[in-house]
Amino acid sequence: MIHYILQGHELQNDVQTMIQVFYPNLHYIRTDEVASSGLSVISCMENGIASAMLYRDGEKLNQWSIAYGKDTSEKEEKRLVKLSIYELLKEETGLRPQWGLLTGVRPAKIISGLLTEGKSEEFALEYLTKDYLVMEHKARLALTVAKAEQKLLDKNKPNHISLYIGIPFCPTRCLYCSFTAYPLAQYKDRVDKYLDAMFRELEFLAEYAKDFELKNIYIGGGTPTSLSELQLERLLRKVAELFHTDDMEYTVEAGRPDTITKEKLRLMKEYGVNRISINPQTMNEETLKRIGRKHSVEDIRHVFQEARELGHENINMDLILGLPGEEPRDVEQTMKEILALAPDNITVHTLAVKRASRLKEEFDQHTLSTAESLERMLAIAAEYAEKMGMEPYYMYRQKNMVGNFENVGYCHPGKEGVYNVQIMEEKQTVLAAGAGASTKTVDPNTDKIERVFNVKSVEDYIARIDEMIARKEQGLPKGGWK
Repeated sequence: MIHYILQGHELQNDVQTMIQVFYPNLHYIRTDEVASSGLSVISCMENGIASAMLYRDGEKLNQWSIAYGKDTSEKEEKRLVKLSIYELLKEETGLRPQWGLLTGVRPAKIISGLLTEGKSEEFALEYLTKDYLVMEHKARLALTVAKAEQKLLDKNKPNHISLYIGIPFCPTRCLYCSFTAYPLAQYKDRVDKYLDAMFRELEFLAEYAKDFELKNIYIGGGTPTSLSELQLERLLRKVAELFHTDDMEYTVEAGRPDTITKEKLRLMKEYGVNRISINPQTMNEETLKRIGRKHSVEDIRHVFQEARELGHENINMDLILGLPGEEPRDVEQTMKEILALAPDNITVHTLAVKRASRLKEEFDQHTLSTAESLERMLAIAAEYAEKMGMEPYYMYRQKNMVGNFENVGYCHPGKEGVYNVQIMEEKQTVLAAGAGASTKTVDPNTDKIERVFNVKSVEDYIARIDEMIARKEQGLPKGGWK
């Protein structure tokens, strides 16, 4: 547990997230005085000095300070608060976080903003490396991603929107998962009622979307293919009835191979789905068992080949680096298997220990990768992506990521997951249906973002579907954007 104290400012989130970079997966408590046991950090901005002080068991260990002027902006104050904590804890721990002071989820968005302002690529790189202490190779990765994303975002028009459809059911809950996902065995009698309710919400959204041009549909979860073949066809047929699905990216997150059948693959192809995910996470048998997956490596190969035989030409595969017990050689084995399958795009995640996951609950029972090991794993994944002719096209970060690294999407040219970029860069309205789904409207003239939330509970969603629709009636802008 780490206690922290704020003096002369209220930048609580900046302080806590910076501490988390050096001490991940602990509990953090704001207090008014130094604790008598354990670590305490004081963050202070007073009398023109930004400083951070570290205490252990009530005794002061170290301090780092920097002066600032009267006209310092709010943005610069935040940077100085984080810088003082960064320098203090870097000296204490010996760690040099590769993303420096950056703790947000969208590092490429910073560069995109600078380039939009007319700044040069060299300026953007120096801004990250000098002002925010990002290591050069990470800054260059952010630049590469920002440029790839911008090519897609340049195609946006004011009336373009996307649609997310949430299926919050899974056959089992994986060790690392914290998503709102409900075990299918427990909720199988509620699935059809859930679809009935969601169809009502989709009908409302279809009417609303007539003022816009729908460019992307993404069916995610959970695991959408945990639906039975009949239920999946019900869903796909409803989407086809309500929305014109030609000339757009239409993704189904098929996800776990143990939920995919040849008939489900055929149905997705028949109803116009042109991008699917088959997500092994790892191609090592022992790890699959350890994380709670009920399929084998051979199941992954078999399902992938069936998808190809049925004509699926844009297949994504998700991988997670840093899974409990895995080392760089395990990641190399996974990447060799992925290279042999030759997907069209891959998303390489770094394990994040989520607060609501079983991994967090069982933290002491598992051995996680070191930052050095994860750095090697990421390098291996990047090397194999390059061997497959893929380039990075989107990136995001999460809290509590092991080693404070990043998630990167790689693809063959022309096989980008456009929906992923729209979500990350927040430049397009995304309508959302289903339990836990969040509709996000973006005014293209001002970039102002508004959100309309659905309840997370399946039971509440079914019972309160009229309220969910009413929330959208009140919260969505009328008449489209000009």
